Amino acid sequence: MDSLMLLAAAGGAGSSAFFVQLFPLLLIFVVFYLFLIRPQQKRAKEHEAKINAVQKNDEVVTGGGLMGKVTKVADDHVEVEIAPNVRVRAVKSTLVNVSPRGTKAAND
Repeated sequence: MDSLMLLAAAGGAGSSAFFVQLFPLLLIFVVFYLFLIRPQQKRAKEHEAKINAVQKNDEVVTGGGLMGKVTKVADDHVEVEIAPNVRVRAVKSTLVNVSPRGTKAAND
């Protein structure tokens, strides 16, 4: 009888110890989610929306570093004028930055 009570008491203490050990891991996951994962997902959604909203005459920068003005927009690619009468086609997913038409650079 005494051994059954000891086993029951040990089982109860073991389950609370398990939750005490699990709490720091859950806390770390919550912190990582709030400070790393969620902001990164938000930035990715904003970037995707900016890329999907590209229009003619927008200034763009490609992943390869080419800067130019959009002259034609298609479903999956854009035509970018990088110099007078020099046009290249770029895949939309390679665009790094899109500035709407009529905006000026910060240092001008």
